[in-house]
Amino acid sequence: MDFTPSVLTAAAGFGTGLSLIVAIGAQNAFVLRQGIVRRHVLPVVALCAISDVILIGLGISGIATILAHAPGAITVIRWAGAAFLLAYAAFAARRALRPGTLDTPQEVGSATLATAVLTCLALTWLNPHVYLDTVLMLGSVANNQGDPGRWLFGVGAAVASVSWFLALGYGARFLHRVFARPGAWRALDAGIAALMLALGITLVVS
Repeated sequence: MDFTPSVLTAAAGFGTGLSLIVAIGAQNAFVLRQGIVRRHVLPVVALCAISDVILIGLGISGIATILAHAPGAITVIRWAGAAFLLAYAAFAARRALRPGTLDTPQEVGSATLATAVLTCLALTWLNPHVYLDTVLMLGSVANNQGDPGRWLFGVGAAVASVSWFLALGYGARFLHRVFARPGAWRALDAGIAALMLALGITLVVS
């Protein structure tokens, strides 16, 4: 049996999935921050990866077609996501402007597990780009592969997602020494605040 077509289809899915997920965004910024402080990394990485796998599966199973005919759903998600991102930007800016919250990495990462989980879920499922990119676009490309090619494509994309979040969450710990300095945390939180603000405004005006 020739496995070459199957391997190439899965590789195409891996490359497509990686190209969509390896971008500076709210979700990746949050995972990076949790990785640096080494707090709740496994639950955050697992939630992001599982969410992506679910979204990829939804896109391949045909939900993309339904979603394409329901623009109102994307609009609701867009406004909810914009509100959350703007609020998150305000909290990040507050952390950057208040030296008292930047004393040690432990204090910076003192958020409870529940808070980390809820934030992670919001940054993932209230992001309209997730539905546009992962469900609609990736789902459409996958479905062009036919059967069983679309599922092999989806497996490749899912492996890319899991690999990326593991690398981001656990690779960030190598920056731990750099962020032992309060100034580094100030710069990171200022950057996150600017990113979240820009993404929130983009959702509002788009």
